[in-house]
Amino acid sequence: MLSRKPGKKLNTYVSDYVVFDLETTGVSCNSDDVVEISAIKVIGGEVVDEFTTLVNPGRPIPYHASEVNGITDDMVKDSPFFEEVLFDFLEFVGDSVLVGHNIHTFDMKFLYRDAERFWGETIGNDYIDTLQIARIYLPQLSHYKLVDLAKYYGISTVGAHRALNDCRMNQIVFEQLAKEMANPSEDAKAVKKCPKCGNVLRKRKGRYGEFWGCMSYPGCTYTRNI
Repeated sequence: MLSRKPGKKLNTYVSDYVVFDLETTGVSCNSDDVVEISAIKVIGGEVVDEFTTLVNPGRPIPYHASEVNGITDDMVKDSPFFEEVLFDFLEFVGDSVLVGHNIHTFDMKFLYRDAERFWGETIGNDYIDTLQIARIYLPQLSHYKLVDLAKYYGISTVGAHRALNDCRMNQIVFEQLAKEMANPSEDAKAVKKCPKCGNVLRKRKGRYGEFWGCMSYPGCTYTRNI
């Protein structure tokens, strides 16, 4: 939903939510554009509806982006532009909590930027980043990409890097992470969390020795002496 203030990042489980994913022309929220957006609506932990569409970015899709997601200029040439698509997406979402993987540092920035560009407002929905949840509750893992979590839980990764397939994977991953949150391991209980943003604190080295630093840096600059 459009708002004057952005929603809050939550580190919890909710049973009603919309999991979403973007595919883009690149990794910069300053210079790249959306080429696909998909979403899955969940009520009471059960999937009830889906939303998906390709997007015409109004520019050529770089070869390296097509290599990752398989989306080409020919595929999007007759697709709607993002102003129309984002409006439809927000209608689909309503006031639901948004869920996604790495959305705190990636997907949400595209939504915020384009909502501001199109309508002079931002996105007011609260959101949950499963990347941050996984880092807190699965500290034993060495990699936290969505496909890594899917493999850990025995979820098929066929069709990864297309938005709707990633949403389907992420929805199951989030429900599995809900079990981790409800019954955290001793290792998870020992994880140090940032009091400002809720992300994981990691040991870092600075000029004056080691310190605890937030993994959301540079978005969050919280530090604590060891």
